[in-house]
Amino acid sequence: MGQLTVPQHANHVWALDHKGWIRLGDGSRVEPFTVTDGFSRYLISLAATGSTQYAECQPPLERAFREYGLPQIIRSDNGSPFASTGTTGLTALSVWWIKLGIRHERIDPGHPQQNGRHERFHLTLLEAMRPPPPTQAAQARRFAAFVRDYNKERPHESLGQRPPASVYQTSPRAMPRRLPEPDYPAEAAVRQVRSNGEIKWRGDLIHICSALDGETVAVEETEDGYWQVRFFDVPIGIIDQKTRKLRRCASAAPQPTKP
Repeated sequence: MGQLTVPQHANHVWALDHKGWIRLGDGSRVEPFTVTDGFSRYLISLAATGSTQYAECQPPLERAFREYGLPQIIRSDNGSPFASTGTTGLTALSVWWIKLGIRHERIDPGHPQQNGRHERFHLTLLEAMRPPPPTQAAQARRFAAFVRDYNKERPHESLGQRPPASVYQTSPRAMPRRLPEPDYPAEAAVRQVRSNGEIKWRGDLIHICSALDGETVAVEETEDGYWQVRFFDVPIGIIDQKTRKLRRCASAAPQPTKP
């Protein structure tokens, strides 16, 4: 996936993931969704979600964007709903991030240590999950108390024994009221992605990505004579002229962002 970005300031890199699930006293399941700021260790979001589905993690993430502003980079693993095994690797969630101007940085498969700070936080989080509370509402209350203590009271050795709230500040990039539309150059061939994830290209139907349903992509010829497909400013693949299928390209992989 390339060299991972070292956070240089607050909101440079946010890390997110789901903590392993637990069974509550009433038999229901909680699989917490967590977001931390890589520089200050500030706990951005801790939600008592019941699954790893997009519909459950998108709302708390949107609330975080509105409260704290937008990060430059979001770092995740390669699991759902953050990434897919398709050619583009895109999901509904990562498509949304691209439209917001957030770069998605993925760790290498099978290497959770690349998100080590967030993984260590998950070990600390266990204290707010044991013993399992009776209901999801009770878990949410316990999480709220944990967030207050973790951010405002608990000293961190990496911060000179200061709590994260003494270091963190909100992002200057506010969550927009409306999502922007891509601004492709006049020479680009602009295509709308159909509901089945395909575009029409030179008489053929090329499958791009189902997560881009209804979105527009640009097809541009590279200096090497390839037809590259991009969404906003993110290259997502190359149209193979022999197989008439989309294939991965090196530039489609997320790249580190400089501060």
